[in-house]
Amino acid sequence: MAAKFANIDEYIRLFPDDVQAVLDEVRRTIRSAVPSPGETISYQMPTITLDGHSLVYFAAWKHHIGIYPPIPEIDPELDQELAPYRAAKGTLKFPLREPIPYDLIGRVVALLVSERVKAED
Repeated sequence: MAAKFANIDEYIRLFPDDVQAVLDEVRRTIRSAVPSPGETISYQMPTITLDGHSLVYFAAWKHHIGIYPPIPEIDPELDQELAPYRAAKGTLKFPLREPIPYDLIGRVVALLVSERVKAED
């Protein structure tokens, strides 16, 4: 996507209504897992920040929603739940033709927050 946009709202408005609804819910899910979340556009993708630093990126594509977190060390059970969505290192792909597992996204983001907080201590 070559379009330039100033904020996440502009980005989301580029998509059809059904995809906008998914992006809005992904955004809400991520923000609810981050204490005092910030927002920016980085690498032309919506980015949620924690303490001014990028935490997780997300983007809509033709057939999926991509979430780009640096996947932290996770327990084997969560790793198994993520397995069908892993595309590349640090990439999760959620097909638009299937229900989006928002709770799973929230758990991954909460784990990222926990890892970030531990690293700062």
